[in-house]
Amino acid sequence: MDTQNPHPNIPGWGSDIPKENRPAVPMERTPPRLDVPWEDPPPRQPMRVEVLRSIERPDHSRTFGTRLPPKGMSGMIRRAAFRYSENDLRHWLMLMRADRVNVVEGMAGDVRRSPAKTALVVGGIGLAAWWLLRRD
Repeated sequence: MDTQNPHPNIPGWGSDIPKENRPAVPMERTPPRLDVPWEDPPPRQPMRVEVLRSIERPDHSRTFGTRLPPKGMSGMIRRAAFRYSENDLRHWLMLMRADRVNVVEGMAGDVRRSPAKTALVVGGIGLAAWWLLRRD
């Protein structure tokens, strides 16, 4: 029986043993950080829509998502959220609230565009109200 690993049939056994007793310790290392001083940095992505930026970072990153720019009431809430630090709980709670408002805005947009979806949404709201108000 191996003294280093008394349980060779158990996968992962021994991963928490002291480092000096681990066979892979000489090979374990943290990869060195790759800091490349840019002589000619890559071009920045053009900003064609409003992109919200954290107050902790002075500038936008070179690439960023522009799929859903802020709009409507949810956009107003998002803009207000980005006035606070990412360490502030209000920042994240406001972003979560903006997500919920965005869902309602999307449902309202669907209702405006499609009468069939109107019936589904009204029926769903009615069903939810019935379920919440029913007596057990």
